[in-house]
Amino acid sequence: MFALVDCNNFYASCERVFQPQWEGKPIVILSNNDGCVIARSNEAKALGIPMGAPAFQYQSFFKEKKIKVFSSNYPLYGDMSSRVMSILDQYTPNIEIYSIDEAFLQFKGFDLFNLEAEGRRMRKQVRRWTGIPVSVGMAPSKALAKIANKIAKKYDVKTGGVYCIDTEEKKIKALKWTAIGDVWGIGRQHRKRLEAIGVTNAWEFTLLPDDWIRKQMSILGLRLKKDLQGIPSIQLEEIQSPKKGIATTRSFEGTLTSFPDLEERVSTFASSCAEKMRKQGSSCTALLVFVRSDPHKKGAIPYRNSCVLSLPYATNSSIMLSKYAVTGLRKIFKEGIHYKKAGVMIMGLVPTASRQLPLFEGKEVKHLAVMQALDRIHQRFGPHRIKLANQDLERTWKMKQKHLSQRFTTEISEIITVK
Repeated sequence: MFALVDCNNFYASCERVFQPQWEGKPIVILSNNDGCVIARSNEAKALGIPMGAPAFQYQSFFKEKKIKVFSSNYPLYGDMSSRVMSILDQYTPNIEIYSIDEAFLQFKGFDLFNLEAEGRRMRKQVRRWTGIPVSVGMAPSKALAKIANKIAKKYDVKTGGVYCIDTEEKKIKALKWTAIGDVWGIGRQHRKRLEAIGVTNAWEFTLLPDDWIRKQMSILGLRLKKDLQGIPSIQLEEIQSPKKGIATTRSFEGTLTSFPDLEERVSTFASSCAEKMRKQGSSCTALLVFVRSDPHKKGAIPYRNSCVLSLPYATNSSIMLSKYAVTGLRKIFKEGIHYKKAGVMIMGLVPTASRQLPLFEGKEVKHLAVMQALDRIHQRFGPHRIKLANQDLERTWKMKQKHLSQRFTTEISEIITVK
């Protein structure tokens, strides 16, 4: 059996854990630079706020309906996610962290256990230990567990937040209840193609001939059909493979026009990419730097450009990547442009343990020791404690975050004070 554990309205729930006065009240979470709505509580959804709603267009609506607005607090959300996943890891060694708020669990050798009771115990423990409400869906396959989770979440009062598809009758009923566009793995184009031939729900999809599905949706579509039939065909990805490309890009709060200001941002982005690489044991052989002007600024000169640089050898040194990123920026920088966005993308990732180093170049060995010390300091005392000389020593991203809550679990100066 598989289980899908999904945190309910995760970002909003994280804010409510430490600010319970917003329990039961409408909450929205905004994206980077407070741009648009990326998460909503059930109360906010009921008021008709769409996902992706531009914040500036809804400011008066937020005030009128007394909707609490939060800026994205990713340090808090990431730490709370880690706490939830560590609890789930106690129930079975077979776990796939699917996203920041979802995880698949596979129960092997649990034939004599009451899995629905295990699901309720799991839900209760996560709520008690972290304050985060979760829904649990259980079924013989991952695709069916997704559907079971939706049922548990939609009919929370009736199911108690836990639903188990453990009979043929429950499976057929669940498949007929699920619209084809809501099936995990069915995108917009496949939905249109299926609806054109009269397939409107998951049950009708499972009745299609294998040959048609293989021809129109490839082998992945066939695996999905088998999974929906209760035949496990989509397996757990227990070990997350290293990313093949890493990028750090940001829109600025305002616009930047001077090279030193842009240099500081690009250097910071390159250092962030280097840190991500070191965490997964990778090094890169090339990087791309791009800049873009503000397309909405009246009278401004439209401009966008990028530059790819090959590195002399594979590296994950913040010093090296910052140096080459700034070199690339110099090639594409133009005076008189109001820059709104920039970014660094690293490419050609190879395992650090098996990379080819230059024969007579000794800098990389020195950088390795410095980077290890840097990472240890950041791990112990928090991120961004030590920076390169061309980085801003005072601020991290310079993002617009007017509604940012405290980092209650990751910053000692911002923890709750009991009086």
